[in-house]
Amino acid sequence: MKLLVTGGAGFIGSAVIRHIINDTADEVVNLDKLTYAGNLESLAEVSGSDRYSFEQVDICNRAEVDRVLAQYQPDAIMHLAAESHVDRSIDGPAAFIETNIVGTYTLLEATKKYWAQLDQAKKNNFRFHHISTDEVYGDLEGTEELFTESTSYAPSSPYSASKASSDHLVRAWHRTYGLPVLVTNCSNNYGPYHFPEKLIPLVILNALEGKPLPIYGEGTQVRDWLFVEDHARALYRVVKKGVVGETYNIGGHNEKQNIEVVQLICDWLQKLVPSANLYRDLITHVTDRPGHDLRYAIDASKIEEELGWTPEETFETGIRKTVQWYLDNLDWCKRVQDGSYQRQRLGAST
Repeated sequence: MKLLVTGGAGFIGSAVIRHIINDTADEVVNLDKLTYAGNLESLAEVSGSDRYSFEQVDICNRAEVDRVLAQYQPDAIMHLAAESHVDRSIDGPAAFIETNIVGTYTLLEATKKYWAQLDQAKKNNFRFHHISTDEVYGDLEGTEELFTESTSYAPSSPYSASKASSDHLVRAWHRTYGLPVLVTNCSNNYGPYHFPEKLIPLVILNALEGKPLPIYGEGTQVRDWLFVEDHARALYRVVKKGVVGETYNIGGHNEKQNIEVVQLICDWLQKLVPSANLYRDLITHVTDRPGHDLRYAIDASKIEEELGWTPEETFETGIRKTVQWYLDNLDWCKRVQDGSYQRQRLGAST
């Protein structure tokens, strides 16, 4: 099977590609624009494989997408290319509209044309797998409920609104044109190769340098944390075995308040890199970001019962692996921060 992975140089995309090359016999074509958060160094261990190819292409560039599809003739597309940082979407929503909505539309149109000309057997087996987020569902504040595949959409940020839009486009192309699609919505990912603007790597790197560890508000926001390698296995399972037209929620069964996450990172750093000044003392509460959802939580029973996927990592085992990876790869962290991002506060505008 040949898989085209869009956004394959990003955090989740690179984990998917490493899983496919290392653990399966399938081929991968990585299509990535290489924005600030895309880094081919995340794929160094598999880039030499004769089953791996790379194309630097923007999904908004229809001619180039058409060329790649014609040249490589993929059996499935895993669409991960997206602008993904909520704070950046508050500061500059235009890029999120362009990539997440217009880019997804462009990719769908190119895929529809490509799919239509396949022979019947290949046409029947083809899949378009759209990877999305639990943030499209909005906020579970004040309830004990979980997000299910039938939860109504209520996005709060420009980012989540753009992802909700792309989800709706994908489902519309299935219903209107018959394109064989799959949609997955995941909880917060963490793990190796995460760009340092996100909470967990930001906290690790700031703590090591003795810098403040910013926590929005009281830090009581709850997220369900999913180890990125568990997510990669789930996505591959969906594209191989998922039912066309279905949605699958993917979560880690690890609900934690942000303040708990930061405290646990500090405690692991204290064990692994002892400091006379406690890392916990660096925790600094800052003004919450606009429209911040208080709680997300995923019900992943559908993918577990129907496709047989379950997460292998608890948050405690996954966060220890993550902290250790950053300690072992500080040079990677320095190289991916090219000067355009230096761990400054984003998304503070109102």
